Amino acid sequence: MSGTFVPLDLIAHEGVSPVGTITSRRLGPLQISEVEAGPQTVSRSRRRISQGGAEFLTVTLQHLGTARLTQDGRQALVGPGSFTCSDAGRPYERDQPEHVRFTAFRLPKAALGVTDDELRAITGTVFNGSSGTSGLIAGYLNRLAAQAADFDPGTGHRLALTTADLLAVLVRERQGLRGAPDQHAPQAARGMLARIEDYILRHLGEPDLSPTRIAEAHHISVRYLHKLFHAEGTTVSRWVQRERLERCRRELSRPARTMRAVSAVAHQWGFVSPSHFSRSFRTTYGMSPREWQATARLRPAAPGEAGPSTVGT
Repeated sequence: MSGTFVPLDLIAHEGVSPVGTITSRRLGPLQISEVEAGPQTVSRSRRRISQGGAEFLTVTLQHLGTARLTQDGRQALVGPGSFTCSDAGRPYERDQPEHVRFTAFRLPKAALGVTDDELRAITGTVFNGSSGTSGLIAGYLNRLAAQAADFDPGTGHRLALTTADLLAVLVRERQGLRGAPDQHAPQAARGMLARIEDYILRHLGEPDLSPTRIAEAHHISVRYLHKLFHAEGTTVSRWVQRERLERCRRELSRPARTMRAVSAVAHQWGFVSPSHFSRSFRTTYGMSPREWQATARLRPAAPGEAGPSTVGT
């Protein structure tokens, strides 16, 4: 247990040598461990804290049996389907009087963008895994653990950051800070926006790349998605269209020997309607796609030159 999580003291309550299993996987900074064990008490003392691991938060999602977590002067009785959070930077005790099975998610507290004092809002507390924000988080964590082996390193890292974002929402909700000004909010919003823009660019050629799909992929509301882009002085749809048009412009600026049909270029980058593509292109660059392509055909591009000068960018 200590080797998997953080330095701990463990007392087994079985009459024979205890038998248990721990299976762990990593998704970027997030460690996911599935644990099955007999009755036991696990504690984290100040002496153990001094041995390392104080930078971690552990979310424990219960599947079988019950447990009692004590931390920060509070006790939480957790059963199947619910979860608790324990801060490894402060003493705690987890008493498990019967055979248990649970999944533990350990990640750096710094990833949440909240202070240790703010984190106290969710320690020593049981969270319902069937409704509200905590239910959404429990469902997300269950699916994440079930599919952890299927993700490539880049995707896994982004999903770990999403886990941290969801837990930060839980902290602020418990504090009654939802919608209130917060010094950490701008940094968290910038991080989320960067992940969203990366997602958009990787799926730019897909016609069904809608705000709803983008929001669902990042476990946020469409309203919050619009708010993130509004803070940057644009909208989701405008940002997507701008990136698509820029890639079409580059394709249409290719030398004559490698030129492709305008319709093929538009389709490649997610435009379904040729007329809409043509109007949007003219509005942005001051000429139609065919005119742009014809201009590029008249002269070979010099080394490092993309094509006709950009108008209106």
